[in-house]
Amino acid sequence: MAGEPQDDCLFCKIVAGQIPATIVRETETTVAFRDINPQAPTHVLVIPKAHHRDAAALAAAEPRIAADVLRETQAVAYDEKLESYRVVFNTGSGAGQTVWHAHAHVLGGRGLEWPPG
Repeated sequence: MAGEPQDDCLFCKIVAGQIPATIVRETETTVAFRDINPQAPTHVLVIPKAHHRDAAALAAAEPRIAADVLRETQAVAYDEKLESYRVVFNTGSGAGQTVWHAHAHVLGGRGLEWPPG
């Protein structure tokens, strides 16, 4: 069920403390941690603690928590002293989503090309 922890979800296990992660920020509704396969010098994931399949599902079900995730991306960038950064939400396997729990990537610390794909 949406919003409830899923036994087979990597990110739900990180939220529950069952899998270690390098956590850089945590709020009542979100957790931010370093990506284990960084694509930039700074690569932090910001996730809602509640399980939602992707960013679109999160925004539809809990817009306040979606806003919390986005607000935390800015806080991560500030804490990491990033002058410029990119926030990416991959939605669907064709866009590169591999973990089916909504999450934002905060990328920075190097020049980021455009277009990204």
